Amino acid sequence: MWLASLMIAAGLAISVAAMSVLTSTRDPLQIAQVTPPTQSTPGAESKPPAPAEPATTGQRPSDIPPQPARPDQDAQKAGAQPALPPAPAEKVAPPIREK
Repeated sequence: MWLASLMIAAGLAISVAAMSVLTSTRDPLQIAQVTPPTQSTPGAESKPPAPAEPATTGQRPSDIPPQPARPDQDAQKAGAQPALPPAPAEKVAPPIREK
């Protein structure tokens, strides 16, 4: 019991000492960490400015019609290739029996 009381008293004494050191600083900016100001890139004045972003209308371009991923049978017979490889075969479970 004495050891626990001694440890609590020592912890309180260390806390009080730390708080007194922090409050005794006259300049509060002395505690804060400040990063140095940023510097300009050398030769930035001679470089041309970046081009402006193009304005988007949010609509799909109408000059290119959309292409299907899988052409219909007639188009495949005419030589059109599918844009995607064939899908893998699905694994099928036996049918559920009616009760």
